[in-house]
Formats: sequence, C-alpha cells, structure tokens
Amino acid sequence: MILDEVQQAPHLLPYVQELIEERRDLNGQYILSGSQDLLLLRQVSESLAGRAAILKLLPLSLREWCGEPRRPLPWQASPAAACPELLSRPDDLWRLLFRGLYPGLSASPAPDWLRWQQSYVETYLERDVRTVRQVGDLMAFQSFLRLLAARSGQILNMSGIATELGLTLNTVKAWISVLLTSYQIIVLQPYHADLGKRLVKRPKVYFTDTGTLCYLVGLRDPLHAMQGPMAGAIMETAAVAELTKAYLHSGDEPRLAFWRTARGSEVDIVVEDQLRLYPIEVKASATPRPGMARGIAELARTLAAGKGEGLRPAVQSGYVVYAGDRVVPLGGDVTGLPLGSL
Repeated sequence: MILDEVQQAPHLLPYVQELIEERRDLNGQYILSGSQDLLLLRQVSESLAGRAAILKLLPLSLREWCGEPRRPLPWQASPAAACPELLSRPDDLWRLLFRGLYPGLSASPAPDWLRWQQSYVETYLERDVRTVRQVGDLMAFQSFLRLLAARSGQILNMSGIATELGLTLNTVKAWISVLLTSYQIIVLQPYHADLGKRLVKRPKVYFTDTGTLCYLVGLRDPLHAMQGPMAGAIMETAAVAELTKAYLHSGDEPRLAFWRTARGSEVDIVVEDQLRLYPIEVKASATPRPGMARGIAELARTLAAGKGEGLRPAVQSGYVVYAGDRVVPLGGDVTGLPLGSL
C-alpha cells in the first residue's frame, strides 16, 4: 500500500503501526511518501521508530537523467566523461540546468518550463511550505524566496536578509528551517579540522534545484543563465546538488563542506569520504585551467601544516568541475572534471 503526502494525515500512522506489528516478518508492506522530512513529524517518529527505512529523494540527478544511477563517484573509480545526452550541443548542459531536474519536467518531451516552475512555486513553495509555518505575509515570503535564490552559493547571512526585508531574525530563521525541512535548500558548513569550530561559523546556502533557482531570480532563457552574472552560482549550486543527491540516493549521508580562510583562500566544496578529503573547485567556464586549482593547493598546504592530535582526514586528489565534456589532467594531482561526470 502506498500513502502519499502522509504528513497530511498523521492520524493514520497508529493504524499502520498496528498492521505492521501483526506481520513483522514481512518487509515493505507500506510505502509512505511526503514532501517534508517525515522524521521531524512527531507521530511518524513515535509510531514508526524501528519499523521503517528512511529514503530521502531529491529531484533527479544528472546520472539518473542519463540512465546511470549506480555510476560511482570520481574518487570511487576512474572518472568518466559526461554522458553524450548532455553534450550533443555545447549549450545542452545549460538548457538542462536552466530547466531543472524535477521528474515532472523530465517525463514530458516538451514541457512548458515557465508554467511548470510557476505552478510549482505558487502551489508548493507559496502554499504548502507557508502552511507549515503559517506564514501570513505572502509578499514578504515571495521576496524572501527571491532574495535567498539570488544568494545561492553565498554565505548565509540571516541578519542581513532580515534587515533588507524588514523582517525579524526569528522569522528568517523559521523560514530557512522550513525550506530545509522540505528539501528546497542545502546548507554547507565551513570545513575545519576542529569539529567545534565548524559549528560556530556561517554556512553557505544553495537551492536544491537549479531550475527553481533560475525561475526565482528571473532568468527566462538558458543563454542568460550561461552568460549572465549568475552563471558561477548556478554551476556551483548544481555541483553541490549533484553530490548531495549522489550520496542520499544511495542511502548514505553526504559529508560536504566548504573551506575558506581569513586571507581569502577558498575551496568551493570539500567532500569527506572514508576519512579522506576531496577538494573541488567549480567553474562555469567550458575550458579548465591549472590556475583554477590554486585554492586546492592552498588547502593541502594548510591542513598539512596544521597541528593537533587525533585522526585527521588526508587531503586527496582535487577536481575542477567545469561546464565542458572531457576529463582533463591539470597538473599537481588535480583533474578537470565535467559537471556531468559527478
């Protein structure tokens, strides 16, 4: 039995619990789906504790769109070039990022992108998400969504957002929380060898779907996305989303962060996997260059010189993810990697 949007009917869960208890020897009797994190619903956590496997499903990943859902990540096997479906023309990747990867868009050969995204924002973000927090001021919430989208890939300054929109800080915190709960945004904490220091620094925020991001910031043509001032943010958002989906859709929790120093050195993404760190820079360019990896080299030097006891993840080969089609060696143990190869 499949119960969709089960968060709308939590009174059913005690009955589901009773039926499960009657046949504990059978697995997979019920599929419960919802557009919120069901673990945050009290009745779900109380009724189904120890009785349910939790899967977090985001929009389609590029690997799923290409029909390769089980393809390993580049550091788990030799990286492969992006799938041909993304590269029949130079701007195909940007058309896909512009449109977004929700299944409803992928299922139709010629979807009306603008109407679909408009309906999604109006029916889900502006209605269902607002209902969770009982947001009364629709215009303020719309402005909040657009401002947050314009800052995708940037440090999350909730005080600055509150001041700019004339909202209280608690209101902005509540709205950020509900977007996280509904998987609309991804938040990366800064990387530091000292876990305690990671938790007191400001994170970076990203939208989960680049199509929704493009719609909210007012882009109406993939060429504008590719050549405009948001190109870098869109590519970085796509890379963070792809890595997050790769781990979540395989049943694992992503351990992603970013690295930044007071002197301005930065690495866009740091992936921690099996006590190894894989630094990733993301560029909107179609041509990777060795100079794009300066932050990766600085990260390796800084962590190698760090002091302190305990088990520290070792920095591994780095990657420059870019909007091209080939795996390219860039020297210094850094590889240029097409976005579609993640």
